[in-house]
Amino acid sequence: MRAPFATQSHATRGRLFTEEESAHRTPFQRDRDRIIHCSAFRRLKHKTQVFIEHEGDYFRTRLTHSIEVAQVARTIARTLHLNEDLAEAVALAHDLGHTPFGHTGEDALEALMAPYGGFDHNAQAIRIVTNLERHYAEWDGLNLTWETLEGIAKHNGPVTGPLPFALAEYNARHDLELDTHAGPEAQVAALSDDIAYNHHDLHDGLRAELFSTDELAELPVLRDCFAEVDRRYPGLNYYRRRHETLRRFFGVLVEDVLAVSGKALAEIDARSVEDIRHAGRPIIAFTPALWEDLKVIRSFLFHRMYRAPKVVEMRRDVTAMINDLFPLFMERTDLLPKQWRKDVEDAVDETALARIVADYIAGMTDRFAIQEHARLCQR
Repeated sequence: MRAPFATQSHATRGRLFTEEESAHRTPFQRDRDRIIHCSAFRRLKHKTQVFIEHEGDYFRTRLTHSIEVAQVARTIARTLHLNEDLAEAVALAHDLGHTPFGHTGEDALEALMAPYGGFDHNAQAIRIVTNLERHYAEWDGLNLTWETLEGIAKHNGPVTGPLPFALAEYNARHDLELDTHAGPEAQVAALSDDIAYNHHDLHDGLRAELFSTDELAELPVLRDCFAEVDRRYPGLNYYRRRHETLRRFFGVLVEDVLAVSGKALAEIDARSVEDIRHAGRPIIAFTPALWEDLKVIRSFLFHRMYRAPKVVEMRRDVTAMINDLFPLFMERTDLLPKQWRKDVEDAVDETALARIVADYIAGMTDRFAIQEHARLCQR
């Protein structure tokens, strides 16, 4: 049974375009299904998490990452008696706006789009699900519920200051109340993202041999997890030992969120989802002590993985690709696929054209961007 502060499916604020709801699925289940079946979700299969997609079959991609986030979100939402379907929908959609080549591609596109209103992957996710997915006869986008759109837009907290153009454009039509915190399910999706990537980036870094098991055993939280495994399974081979340790690390993060969030919900005596939106602080959170430990782990990952020499070399190469493709498409719009030509014809100025080019490049997979760069720029 859901808690009174959970988002109730029957009380959704609805969709921008009115439509008959499903007889068999709740509005949030329908949102989840539309996200899973959209083109942008499928393309996450071939988009970088940290390593370029084709570098190894075992490394996470944006798709496998999103699935892991959704799994964690459902567990936390169920335990806290929240709306699992909404938490899952936001989790599955949270990375739809990512460019090829992960944050490196986003950094490159953000710099190129600076004269035209900037680029932000969260705002781009909103643009995708409200505009760029064009499969329905009566509207552009997926026509998701207000609650799912709110969660995509502000799962990381209130959006303040100048808005990214993609978010400002939609918010002018459909107010997502960007100055408040999101509902509890979107906050669950945000923390689930932190849990998933802190866990799997350690796993992928070990597999890539960017650091050793012994080095991980010196980090906070992990130190205790290794000690527990060694006490319980003395002499365990190194491969199973690190898997058992990371499994426990994962569990520590989830249990911490559940304990803190349960206490916070009791403190504010939440009686409705609006109590959580207007609490003035995140309700779904880590303890301050664990948050500080995670900062140490993230710093380790930054220096040893995200800025490892092989990753830095990749960053240079893919930044150069984006820097080549963007001005080329701005000058040669005839190189864009046919389905993009109508948008180009309707572009009223250079800014509108730049947004179309950014949409096209952001939607590329790693392999397609590499292939297009080789075809168009290396003749």
